[in-house]
Amino acid sequence: MPEWSPNPPILAGQASGPADLAAATALLRSRLAMERWPVPAAAFPAGTALVGGAVRDGLLGRLGERPDLDLVVPVEAIALGERLSREHGGRCVVLDRERSIARLVIRGWSVDLARQAGADLATDLLRRDFRLNALALPLPAGSELLDPSGGLADLAAGLIRAVSEQNLLDDPLRLLRGERLAAELGFRLDATSEAWIRRHHRRIDQVAPERVRVELEKLAACAGGGEGLARVQATGLLDAWCRPAPVGEGAATAVKAAGGAALRQITPAAAEARGLSEDEALAALPLARLATLLDAASWGRLHASRALQRRCGQLRSWRAQLQGAGGTGDPAKPFATEREQVHFHREVDHDLPALLLMLPLPFARAWLPRWREPGDPLFHPRPPLDGKELQQRLGLAPSRRLGELLAHLTIERAFGRLKSSEEALVEARRWLKGPAP
Repeated sequence: MPEWSPNPPILAGQASGPADLAAATALLRSRLAMERWPVPAAAFPAGTALVGGAVRDGLLGRLGERPDLDLVVPVEAIALGERLSREHGGRCVVLDRERSIARLVIRGWSVDLARQAGADLATDLLRRDFRLNALALPLPAGSELLDPSGGLADLAAGLIRAVSEQNLLDDPLRLLRGERLAAELGFRLDATSEAWIRRHHRRIDQVAPERVRVELEKLAACAGGGEGLARVQATGLLDAWCRPAPVGEGAATAVKAAGGAALRQITPAAAEARGLSEDEALAALPLARLATLLDAASWGRLHASRALQRRCGQLRSWRAQLQGAGGTGDPAKPFATEREQVHFHREVDHDLPALLLMLPLPFARAWLPRWREPGDPLFHPRPPLDGKELQQRLGLAPSRRLGELLAHLTIERAFGRLKSSEEALVEARRWLKGPAP
């Protein structure tokens, strides 16, 4: 994973950004390769324009193989989507019936269609969130980019600048999206927009929790997500969902500062220093950031899945134990008992790389090589015999005692005292003859 930099590149392929709209238009059309689109440009009604992320990313040279296409159309978008799906294949999904927004999913592409808001395209663009997103490319060949707010200049300067204060308030999720775009692109918020976000941060509690959570997950997945989440935390955008124990104002500020410092340390460079592969880092970085950002209860208020709540709760708990009074701080002797150690590895089995990003470097050096061995009996603990086989071989019935026996055999196997199934049966018979724990 490439390291995030707060110094964004200039518009790719330009010495200092496009000299004019004509140059920007030519650059964008060459990168969009409209002839590859799953629906021909001529199939859309006159007045249709490409807007949003595909325009921005095309100018920056960031388009993927099948970029998401957002189109503003001068007609009812849902009816158009249904017609295009009949004529060209794919499936039309209604996203917002009231505002006439639909999505055409076709051959691995996603084409969003939205009815134009306002009397003309410029009016529609001036209602958008940030200037670099308020650019439009009319589809007909020969049409130039439309830039009513100065988005091209912001792209060249690496700035995230709101179109207006009111536009941010029209959908308060935009307060959070500004920080996400900055982290995603390696841009910076301009001072005025940042002041508006801080001034109105409490408005975000008007937004559906699910939408906030999705934006946070996108931010956590950015290369610069740690820095971005630290800024989000500092601005108070999460205060509505994060409810720590009552403390004085100074203590609350210190807690935020400590959390921000921890988030800023969860970077691609930290993953590389710990020896994580690119695939391991791609999975571990977002989870480590989310777990550092909020506790399980806060994720519950944001309607996160039970699995995410559980994983974040476990990672935070083990981090506190391994770094605090509950642990030795030594990766060679981190646990008080064998049972606790096996319990730990069972809980964090799939998420250990994320936890290593939250712990000092020596833990990764000691644990990562063993975790990568799928047959390591301690780092991937399991009983040498499953419950069904124990019932059949020993005539046992399902019970709490059977569960305790499985836990005992797992510990014995984890620390190398059982080498085979037969040894496990001998140990099981010996254990069953003893008093119940």
